[in-house]
Amino acid sequence: MLRTTPTTRRRSAGLIAGLLLAGCHPGPSAPTPATPTPTTPPASTSPALAATPPGLTPQQRLRLLAGTITAAPADQTVGLPYTYLHTQSWTRATNVITRSDLQRWRRDTDDSGREVTRRLPDVRGLAHRPTSDERRQFAAAGTTSTRYVSGDLEPYLPEPLTTDIAELAGELAPRELAGEAAYPRMLVHGVVGVAISQYLDRAQRAATLRVLANVPTIAYQGERTDLTGRTGLGFTVTADNSQTQFIVHPHTGEILSAHEQVLGAKPGLFSYLLILERSHTATDTGTPSGRP
Repeated sequence: MLRTTPTTRRRSAGLIAGLLLAGCHPGPSAPTPATPTPTTPPASTSPALAATPPGLTPQQRLRLLAGTITAAPADQTVGLPYTYLHTQSWTRATNVITRSDLQRWRRDTDDSGREVTRRLPDVRGLAHRPTSDERRQFAAAGTTSTRYVSGDLEPYLPEPLTTDIAELAGELAPRELAGEAAYPRMLVHGVVGVAISQYLDRAQRAATLRVLANVPTIAYQGERTDLTGRTGLGFTVTADNSQTQFIVHPHTGEILSAHEQVLGAKPGLFSYLLILERSHTATDTGTPSGRP
C-alpha cells in the first residue's frame, strides 16, 4: 500500500489505505449547512472531445484529454491563502461501512488549518451501496470542528507538485514495485490521494492524467454519472483483487469521484469517494458556494 505521512496522508479517506475521512478529535460544533451542490463546472452529458471517439485505447483517451483540458473556474483562486476541499466518503472498516463528510481548509504557507467533519451511523455489512438520500442526510448530522497548528496538515505530496511524468509517478508509488501486481492500484490510489488533499492546477491535472495513461490495466467505460448527477469519462483499473472506477471531468480533467470494489475472498464495497468542491479561500471558514 502507499507510503503515508503521519499527518494528512494518515487522515485521507477511502482509496488511501481505507482510512476514514472522519478521523478528527472532538471540538466545538459548527453550524450545519444544507448539502452543497458541487461547484465543479457541470460535466457535459455528451462531451465533444478528442478523447471520446470509438476505437481509441484508454491510454490514448487519457493522453488526448490531458492535452485538451481547459481551466477550471477555481484556477483563478490560486493566489488565496487556504486550499479548500470538500469530500464525502463511504469506507469499509472491517465489517461495517463508515459514512463521512469532510471540509478541510489548509493554509498553504504553514500547513495549519481546520476541518469540519460530519458522520452518519455506520452500516453493517459490506454490500452497501451509497445513495443520494444518504448525501442529503449529512445536512442533519452533527459536526466536529478541529483546528490544526503549523505542520499538522501536510499535503499528500510536497508542493509545488511536479509536472514531470516520471518524477510524479515515482512520488505516487515506489518505482521498485513496478513489477508487482498491486502497482497499478497504487498509482491510482496516489492520484486520488493527491486530488483529495491538494488543489491541482491545469498543468498538474494534465500530469496526473498522463500518469494514469501509463497504467497498463486501465480500461475505458464511456460516459458515467456519479452520485451527485455529474457526468464524465469513466475509467477502471483492475489489479490486486480489486477494481477501482473513477470519473474524470471531460473538460477540466478534475477527478469527480472514485469507487473501489474488493474482488477477493470478502467481495464488496471498499470505498466510494465524491470530491464535491475544491478551490482556494481567503479564510478557514469561506467556501466556493458561500455556505458554511
